Amino acid sequence: MEHVPSFNALLQQSIIDHWDADALTDYKGATLQYHDVARKIEKLHILFENSGVVKGDKIALCGRNSSQWAVAFLATLTYGAIAVPILHEFNAEQVHNIVNHSEAKLLFVGDYVVTVINPDEMPMLEGIINIPDYSLFVSRSEKLTFAREHLNELYGKRYPKYFRKEHVNYYVEQSPDELALINYTSGTTGFSKGVMVPYRALWSNYDFAIQVLGKRIKTGDRIISILPMAHMYGMAFEFIFEFIHGCHVYYLSRIPSPAIIAEAFANIKPVIIIAVPLVIEKIIRKRVFPKIQNNRMRLLMQMPVINTKVYEKICEQVKLAFGGEFYEVIIGGAAFNQEVEQFLHRIGFPYTVGYGATECAPIICYADYNTFVPGSCGRAAVHMEVKIDSPDPKMIPGEILARGLNVMLGYYKNEEITKQTIDEDGWYHTGDLGTMDELGNVFIKGRSKNMLLGSNGQNIYPEEIEDKVNSMALVVESVVVQRAEKLVAIVYPDYDEAKKMGFTEEDIRGVMEQNKAQLNQILPAYAKLADIEIRTTEFEKTPKKSIKRYLYK
Repeated sequence: MEHVPSFNALLQQSIIDHWDADALTDYKGATLQYHDVARKIEKLHILFENSGVVKGDKIALCGRNSSQWAVAFLATLTYGAIAVPILHEFNAEQVHNIVNHSEAKLLFVGDYVVTVINPDEMPMLEGIINIPDYSLFVSRSEKLTFAREHLNELYGKRYPKYFRKEHVNYYVEQSPDELALINYTSGTTGFSKGVMVPYRALWSNYDFAIQVLGKRIKTGDRIISILPMAHMYGMAFEFIFEFIHGCHVYYLSRIPSPAIIAEAFANIKPVIIIAVPLVIEKIIRKRVFPKIQNNRMRLLMQMPVINTKVYEKICEQVKLAFGGEFYEVIIGGAAFNQEVEQFLHRIGFPYTVGYGATECAPIICYADYNTFVPGSCGRAAVHMEVKIDSPDPKMIPGEILARGLNVMLGYYKNEEITKQTIDEDGWYHTGDLGTMDELGNVFIKGRSKNMLLGSNGQNIYPEEIEDKVNSMALVVESVVVQRAEKLVAIVYPDYDEAKKMGFTEEDIRGVMEQNKAQLNQILPAYAKLADIEIRTTEFEKTPKKSIKRYLYK
């Protein structure tokens, strides 16, 4: 294994180097500078120490993104405890299960989560701490109660003449393979697994980001945290990389609706944008397409001499929708709609699509937008190898396998599934199907568990059909399922658009029948749709906005 520096030592050095710089801001709220973060970390360390928390204990965190969440997470790692980030969108039962399964000793909770959990369902916890002010919600330990009540006094005794840079002295992990955190996958299979992420994977993802973005992003630059920090994608690339690099991270804290995100882009003007496809697609469909899908614009875009200038003008407008000062938009976490991607490519917009998994903390593939091949998800990332398990990786889809520093230690308390997922040669079996061109660009075809078999044994990738369905008139999203060898698309229509046009339910059904006819003209015989079913409510989704497919089979 190549040399892996201490991750916690990097956190410590960043705090010392950027002592008086802005670090974390709750959008339209307070800002913490790096020295403020250091002092809060120190207070939490004193709280842990005096309440009996020891190195290797598990500390869970469940709440919306905020500067106080970030501090509690940093305090956990730099104390030598193991963090258990829990997505705040999980229901109470899921939170209880994860806390119990991980054997967490303390739980930090946000102001919404605290109203839905039941402490009695988590009997092993010694305390529940409110994230906004670190007050105690529940204490089952006299030591913890005493430590919290006397925290300022204990802090004052330890640092009677003020807390300074030279006092910052954090736990250094003993081995790159030491466990840093357990991240429970939301998963679209209905079964949540505890991914054991070692320190080497946190460092490796940070080092990847430094190598590909370090020259583009400077100390003090601004970034907006949109994705949940409890998800590895948001944690690695909207928090950890930027914090160690000395950037200024803004948390939207409220539920980030497209309107709030658009306002934040305009005000903060981030230097890099990390997003899931749904966020990008909504902004493009709602704010860009309506302006360019009129007869005049269509005519101009078809005129060879003029269309280049028109594309440049459109590209500038799209850039402004994202703040106008970013290097590139990095999209990942789910499949990207081809119509939207083709549009962005045509106008020369600086975007790229990456590929990862919680099990790789998270990055597997990436390419800078200058070398990105549309339709792909980049090439093997720094510190990673990728191959396709297929006799002809270029033409025949096979399972995507990944190996390298980013790969997890395994699933917590689940050796059987770990052995099924990581083979004897260290290859992580992603469960995704794909192809690879001669340059190493990976093209995802879909999940192996989602693949359907046609009546004559043909492989059908529902995601490819869904991508086409989602580009049809009045379609927001869809899931393709198989019923008695027939393919059916379950569709959630764009009811807002239908209402504007004065369409009835019968009119919407007519549009869907027309969509089916158009689609079946371009689909191979074995992949044609027998029916389109209409849903009146959105599909249930995971926190990274993937549809929970297992609910609709």
